[in-house]
Amino acid sequence: MNLTNASFFDLSRYAHASLFAAGEYPWQALERLKSYLAEYPWPQVAWPQTPGPLPATLILHDTMLIEAAGLTIEFGEATKGNLRVFRGATLLEGASVLMAGTVLAGGPLSIGRGVLVESGAFIKGPAIIGDQSEIRQGAYLRGHCLVGSRCVVGHVTEVKHAIFLDDAKAGHFAYLGDSILGNEVNLGAGTKLANLRFSAGDVLVKTPAGPISSGLRKFGAILGDKTQTGCNAVTNPGTVLGKKSIVLPNTTVPSGWHTSNSLIR
Repeated sequence: MNLTNASFFDLSRYAHASLFAAGEYPWQALERLKSYLAEYPWPQVAWPQTPGPLPATLILHDTMLIEAAGLTIEFGEATKGNLRVFRGATLLEGASVLMAGTVLAGGPLSIGRGVLVESGAFIKGPAIIGDQSEIRQGAYLRGHCLVGSRCVVGHVTEVKHAIFLDDAKAGHFAYLGDSILGNEVNLGAGTKLANLRFSAGDVLVKTPAGPISSGLRKFGAILGDKTQTGCNAVTNPGTVLGKKSIVLPNTTVPSGWHTSNSLIR
């Protein structure tokens, strides 16, 4: 039985790999997420301070915010590097787009290159959004969110104190509380990662060798690299899914450790 980070994630290219210590359980990264973000070298960007939705679309380019008026935006798929912004015929390399109607609710914020934030998204810091990610209309980032590169936080998806590794996607109507999505994880529409037990006490992770206390009162799920859930799947608190697992639609996943390549129905 191997429950260390290496058995769940390939961290060789992840920009925040230092959050995951060798030989530790993966949920221990959640325990140190707040301190990691508190010490993060936040870029010096003059984010708007006025409460409420952005009145105009803004372009973030080389840590400078500029209004989109007079610029040309090609709204290609950001996760494939096809979001492009031009000043005349000149391409603004790596420019990110924050559409009018986005709400930035305070707290430190880092937005990478080629990111699209659609109208109606609500982002509360601290939050990191990696290169070429999409934060879609109606997404709700409630703070202490770490989103990797080429990720999707989709329509009416709520994320709180959670980590996305690269290429992880929660595209539609999802809830992720105190959880980690590995590389290339895909959540079907309506997936819910529940994070709080009905009874008091820390969340336990059930294993064949006996339960392991996570040390966390709130702990949703760990989904190893390339795991997929079907529409309307639900995971119980303390669910730990190994790499390349599949959860069929309308399934409630029992809490505890499930080996790599599990098929849960």
